[in-house]
Amino acid sequence: MSEALMSTYARQNLAFERGEGSYLYTADGRRYLDFGSGIAVTALGHSHPHLVKAIQDQAAKLWHVSNLFEIPEQTRLAQRLVDNSFADKAFFCNSGAEANEGAVKVARKYWASKGQPEKYRIITFDGAFHGRTLAMLAATNNKKYLDGFGPKVEGFDHVPLNDLKALKAAITPETAAIMLEPIQGEGGVREVPSEILREIRRICDENKLLLILDEVQTGMGRTGKLFAYEWAGIEPDIMTLAKGLGGGFPVGAILATAEAASGIVPGTHGTTFGGNIMAMTAGNAVLDVMLEPGFFDGVQKRSSYFRQQLAMLHDRYPDVIEEVRGRGFLLAVKTKMPNSDFQAALRDEHVLGVTASDNTVRLIPPLTIPEKDIAEGVKRIEAACQKLQAQARAEAAK
Repeated sequence: MSEALMSTYARQNLAFERGEGSYLYTADGRRYLDFGSGIAVTALGHSHPHLVKAIQDQAAKLWHVSNLFEIPEQTRLAQRLVDNSFADKAFFCNSGAEANEGAVKVARKYWASKGQPEKYRIITFDGAFHGRTLAMLAATNNKKYLDGFGPKVEGFDHVPLNDLKALKAAITPETAAIMLEPIQGEGGVREVPSEILREIRRICDENKLLLILDEVQTGMGRTGKLFAYEWAGIEPDIMTLAKGLGGGFPVGAILATAEAASGIVPGTHGTTFGGNIMAMTAGNAVLDVMLEPGFFDGVQKRSSYFRQQLAMLHDRYPDVIEEVRGRGFLLAVKTKMPNSDFQAALRDEHVLGVTASDNTVRLIPPLTIPEKDIAEGVKRIEAACQKLQAQARAEAAK
């Protein structure tokens, strides 16, 4: 690693020169199955021809004009997201953390515009991850991320995941909204069951609270539907997106109902780069592919096959895999050794996974991955499990 870089990342000793579909290639020709997708970002895989052409064509014309002017590509992407979701309004930014920060602003401004500025507190859940800005560190409430950054931003209350009794007890006259991920990604791929999501929606309605869903990782097809909330048959008031929205190009979004967004008027929020022409071109190209008939049927079928294969590995290698979790192509294995050891064993077999909390490793391939690449990946994961199980049993026998 260059000494010129800040020491923010414990990087793996790997660098890639190019990618194609489900694979990444090093400069010396080594080929890795990418079951990390840039942390759930490269939803269409690497070098998808439609996305590449759209970006190349736009790059030759115009990159940036700012939000001082009309941006037709932005208008088109907003309309398509609205047409395919619960929302009436969209705002574009550059990242998931920005989207989540903006969602909190939308919720607080909503109540202030209704003459109730005292309603500013947001209830979030233990194990969440909402980003690295100062406010989102407070929303996440993980001591590891908070330490050393001064006083914690006020306005967030935390309850255990899936504990409805604790959730109800945390509601006060100052509560503005409840914010959660339908599946906690960084938190270890811990799912909120549909019946609990429906109950949280009911609690919000009963207490006149806004429901914010952080779909930065679960959105844009990752769970087998365009948005994860669809599985529960509910609708949020505000939702955040990023990661897969640009297929690898940085872009985030806040979607909201007209009512929830009613406090946002000119001058209340903004961004220089958000909604730029290149990002909007990428987002529209991603939607071109995802909205094709049968796309999500394919994701559901192939991800179901992948999960079945992982369940078989769980049965065969009980000394290695404790549990298989997740939905769609947001899957994870909870391991019986340090998750970094499991990740390293996968890497030795030329498979890339992403560690998460609760001693898990996420397996989050591109949504476009063909079944043959899944089968190849399972074969390599099994090879890693064989070695790890042999090591574990040898250690136990000493």
